Amino acid sequence: MNIKLVKSLLQSFLIFGFFVAFNSCADTAEKPNTTVTEKTTHPSDVIPFFDKFKLILGDGSNVGHPIDFENKDYFYTTNDGTQDWVVYKAPNAGNTHGTSNNIRTELGQSKKWSAMSNNKLTGTCKVMNVSPTGDARVAASYSVVIGQIHSADGHENEPFKLFYKKFPGHTKGSVFWNYEINTAGDDNSGRWDFSYSVWGYDFSVVGTDKNTYPAEPKDGIELGEEMTYEVEVKNGIMNLKFMSEGHETKTFTKNLIKSEYATKADMPEQVRNLFVPIGQDGVERANAYSDEGLFFKQGSYNQTNGKDPAVNRVWCSGAETHGGDVQKQYADGNYAEVWFKSATVKISDDAYSNEGYFAANDGLSKKIVYPNEVIPFMDKFKMLLADGTNVDDLVKYENKDFFYTVIDGTMRWVAYKAPNSGVTSKNSSNTRTELHEKREWTPKQGGKLSGTCKVMHVSTSGDARVAASYSTVIGQIHSGSGHENEPCKIFYKKFPGHTKGSVFWNYEINTAGKDNSGRWDYSYPVWGYDMSVVGTNPTDFPAEPKDGIELGEAFSYEINVHKGIMYVTFTSEGHETKTFTKNLIQSEYTTKADIPKQTQNLFVPIGQDGVERKNAYAGEMNYFKQGAYNQTNGKAPEKNMVWCSGAETYGGDIPKQYENGDYTEVWFKEATVGASTLPSKN
Repeated sequence: MNIKLVKSLLQSFLIFGFFVAFNSCADTAEKPNTTVTEKTTHPSDVIPFFDKFKLILGDGSNVGHPIDFENKDYFYTTNDGTQDWVVYKAPNAGNTHGTSNNIRTELGQSKKWSAMSNNKLTGTCKVMNVSPTGDARVAASYSVVIGQIHSADGHENEPFKLFYKKFPGHTKGSVFWNYEINTAGDDNSGRWDFSYSVWGYDFSVVGTDKNTYPAEPKDGIELGEEMTYEVEVKNGIMNLKFMSEGHETKTFTKNLIKSEYATKADMPEQVRNLFVPIGQDGVERANAYSDEGLFFKQGSYNQTNGKDPAVNRVWCSGAETHGGDVQKQYADGNYAEVWFKSATVKISDDAYSNEGYFAANDGLSKKIVYPNEVIPFMDKFKMLLADGTNVDDLVKYENKDFFYTVIDGTMRWVAYKAPNSGVTSKNSSNTRTELHEKREWTPKQGGKLSGTCKVMHVSTSGDARVAASYSTVIGQIHSGSGHENEPCKIFYKKFPGHTKGSVFWNYEINTAGKDNSGRWDYSYPVWGYDMSVVGTNPTDFPAEPKDGIELGEAFSYEINVHKGIMYVTFTSEGHETKTFTKNLIQSEYTTKADIPKQTQNLFVPIGQDGVERKNAYAGEMNYFKQGAYNQTNGKAPEKNMVWCSGAETYGGDIPKQYENGDYTEVWFKEATVGASTLPSKN
């Protein structure tokens, strides 16, 4: 064999082999193996206790046990450069769970347990964001709850809520925990929290106005700063421990089976300052949370919401929500985000199913609760809506524009809403969403109407010289015969820029003769002014009434007509109870000389100077009305300086009126109607 030929072939083979090998390596570097996939780290890989919990997301859904589960909007894992964390994220607005006003991405134990057994929850976390918008006067603004004990029974109250709160512009925030009383009785609307500071402030430290904040807490916790909490309940006693590097360890003990708030005298000063002014002044069951099933919750329960602070000045933050658009809220910081790197739970052997709690609360925020389920007398009434619709059957009926139910943070109310301009009844210039009693009765036969309400809004436009401007009627007696006049009209009125408004009631004479054009009202002040107090020019308002009622402040009235005599009683926490008596079957205004000075000043200048029938409303058929009868309209004041308000109406466009504050809204939580009763001698 030719030696030179063999060498040449061998060299060619080696060069070809090197070229193939080189290109093979190059191809491998440029085209990695596409069959290799990176494993997703689920929250259950980081904290392996999710078989003990169900997860509620910020869209209101219950996803069950979140094992091998994630949701990139609300619940997922992240790595901070050293280790994995579980992220819980909740916007200011989305879909809520149960009866809450607030959005949560939060675990809830699937079993509940007695306070007498031994149960423990721990968590090591850091809060990464709280909402930067809200009202600084509202205690819940800029805060998130990161751990709870919740009752699954009774009122479903919360003996433990762990908060983090940071005011805008501050570097450090506060950690505190609240104990919510387990209210005695069937009415839970008086429940309140007592707050214990851990690092920084407690819950009650708020701003002096919407955008003014207290000083930054010196011993507070920053966003992104780790802390650990331990909650253990054993033999009826709750033991709490809070730890964070560089901060003093804090411990607390609370008895969950024996109340320290069983009488009004036991109410702490903090509660008197924060909750009593909004009517939450209940007392606790003597045995507190004994005999109720309790369970742990953990995650991000955003306490900042978009509800108007006038609804509830403790819990309704008035924050930015972008109409519920989650991604827009995330884009500009209107959310709460909490990371956990570790957590444990210990559950007693006698714990039992908590399925009843989830069954009762899942989807509840989307369920329609009709007004007749809150106030069950709706079968006694028909209704005129502000768009002119007549409704004869109010059982299982609602209208989202005018007549529906709402939750104010403590309980459900029936809302009545009416714009400045809509479709009115045949003899009225004013728009109403108002009940009309089906039964009619004479003053001698009598009847009684009661209501507990709060006025949430009155028109912000109108002419200050016009007595009816900025007012709404929330209860009436109306005559169904004769001139169809009104022997009782209960008003609420608040001038723009004022905090407090006036409650007053008017008696309208039942004019003698066939001509009713001379009819007039006499107005009785309850709290604040009567109807005759007006401005000197269209935009000039009298001084704010010192003893007035604020928007969102609850008060009650009772109209009791017994054997021809009308007794009208008004009550409100922190205000003097007022009672009035008026004869409906014998007039005190039968001659021109009887016309009161108030009437001479207010009505006589516009030609309303009539006299009344001697027997007033005797023999006429009457009926009660209740709701929101908006007294502010768009008619020119030159037509009638008492009743024509000259307010903004946007040509009758109802959504525009609602958007710009040209409407009235009244909420009722209780109301009764029926036969008259013998008046109390007290």
